[in-house]
Amino acid sequence: MNTKPDIDPEEEAAPAGEAAETPADPAAEVEKFRDLALRSRAELDNYRKRVAREKEEAIRYANSSLLESLLPILDNFELGLGAARSTPEAAGIVQGLGMVRKQFEDFLRDHGVETLDAEGKPFDPNLHEAVAQEASADVPEGHVIRQLRRGFKLKDRLIRPATVVISKGPPAE
Repeated sequence: MNTKPDIDPEEEAAPAGEAAETPADPAAEVEKFRDLALRSRAELDNYRKRVAREKEEAIRYANSSLLESLLPILDNFELGLGAARSTPEAAGIVQGLGMVRKQFEDFLRDHGVETLDAEGKPFDPNLHEAVAQEASADVPEGHVIRQLRRGFKLKDRLIRPATVVISKGPPAE
């Protein structure tokens, strides 16, 4: 027993409101699909370029976290070297540690790490982290008086800002 009213299968397949729609101009349809194909091709090209750029960047900065975790070790090494320099009996050790430090810095440089030298330069919040301000007659206001910890860049990306003390100008009298 069939309880459905008799419906033409072609009418049933067409969504509501489009039952009477027929293809308009065949040339317009061809142009529409040509435009769609061109846009799809451009999207695919852009996707390929973006993936290639992301892959290149991932390779370029792959060692970033390793190099970044080596920086505190270099800081501590330099502190130890500075302490050893104050002991006259450790002259031979200081010389050996100096060679190791140079080797370490060469390794970092060979892997694209650059040191940021901040002393005497204008304060740049993109490269420097200010921890104090001091009055100075020798250093103009807004310039770095001294660097407490070196900053580093990996290629063109900052991996650690330089920790600095900046000048607030000449002392007030």
